[in-house]
Amino acid sequence: MGLGTYIIRRLLLLIPILLGVSIIIFAITEFFDPYARASLYVNPTKVKDWDAVFARYGLLDPVYIRYVRWLNEVIHGNLGYSKENRMFVVPCIMSKFPASAEIALFSTPLTILLGIWLGVKSAVHRDKIVDHITRVIAIIGWSLPTFWSAIILLSVFYGGFGLFPPGRLGNAAEDFISRGVRAGTYTVYTGLNTIDGLLNGQLWITWDALMHLFLPCINLVIVQIALLIRVMRSSMLEELNKGYITTAKAKGLAQGEVINKHARRNALIPTITLSGLLIAGMMTGVVITETVFHIDGLGSAAANAALHYDIPFVLGFAMFTGIVYVLANLIVDVLYAYIDPRIRLG
Repeated sequence: MGLGTYIIRRLLLLIPILLGVSIIIFAITEFFDPYARASLYVNPTKVKDWDAVFARYGLLDPVYIRYVRWLNEVIHGNLGYSKENRMFVVPCIMSKFPASAEIALFSTPLTILLGIWLGVKSAVHRDKIVDHITRVIAIIGWSLPTFWSAIILLSVFYGGFGLFPPGRLGNAAEDFISRGVRAGTYTVYTGLNTIDGLLNGQLWITWDALMHLFLPCINLVIVQIALLIRVMRSSMLEELNKGYITTAKAKGLAQGEVINKHARRNALIPTITLSGLLIAGMMTGVVITETVFHIDGLGSAAANAALHYDIPFVLGFAMFTGIVYVLANLIVDVLYAYIDPRIRLG
C-alpha cells in the first residue's frame, strides 16, 4: 500500500472517530436542564420567549432528534454562547487559540529535539556520567509540580531580576498594537505576536513577545522533556540490543552511522506517539502554565469557564480538544508509515 493510499484510509477513519467524540460530548448535555441546553444554540441573555427557543431547536424532542440538530449546528460553526466571555464559543476559541499556539510553537520543537538528543545520548553512554546526569534531569523534571516550577521561575527571574515578565506583551506593546489596529497601521495577521510583529516590520514587538514567552516555554520544557527522555532512552536501548545492530557493527559501519541511521530511526516510533500527544496538549492550552504566567489562552479560559459554570465554552473546548487530538493522531500515524513502511501493510 502506498503512502498516499494509507493517508486516505486514515482520513476516512476520522469520520467515525469524530462522530464518536460528538456523541460523548452531546451525552454530557443530557445532564443539564433545557434552559442550560438552550445556551448551546443562542445567547440566553437575549431570550424573551423560551418556548419559542425550545420549539425552534427542539429541546424537548427525543434525544436522537436533538443530537442530529445539535450536530448540524456544530458543523455550521455554532457551539453556543459563552456567558463568561460574552461572545459565541467559536469566535471565542479562535481568539484564545493564538496565545496557546504561540507557546506550543516555541516550546514544542525545543522539547522534542532536546528530549530525543538527550535520550539517545543517555542510551549510547549507558551507565556512564552522561547517562546518570540525563536520568537525574528526567527524574527531577518528572517530579516537579508544574505550578511549583512556574512560580519558582517567575519569582527568580521576574521577581528577583525584573526579567521575563508574565502576560503576552508589555503595556507599551499592547497600546501600540491597539492604536495601530484602530488606525489601520498595524494588521493582526495570525494573532501570534512574534509573527505579526515581524510581518508589520515592528521587531521590538516580536522581541517583547519573546521575552514574555521565555519563562512559560522553559517551564513546559522542564516538565515535559522528562518523559520524552525516558521513553527515548528505553526505546534506544532496546534497539541497540537487537541483532541487526550487531550485524551492522560486524560489517564495519561507523558508530555514528549505526546509531543515527539505523537504531535511532527505529527507536523514534514510540517517541513520535508521545510527541504527538505533547503537541496536541500544548495546542489546546496548558491550564496551569497559562494561569500562573497570566496568559489569556485556551487553557486558562477553559479553567475559568469551568469555575463559572460556563457550559457552552467547556463543551466547545472539549469538542475542539477532541478534534485536535484526532488530527494529532493522524499525523502520528502518517509519520509512522513514513519511518517504517511495514506499518502501511497493517
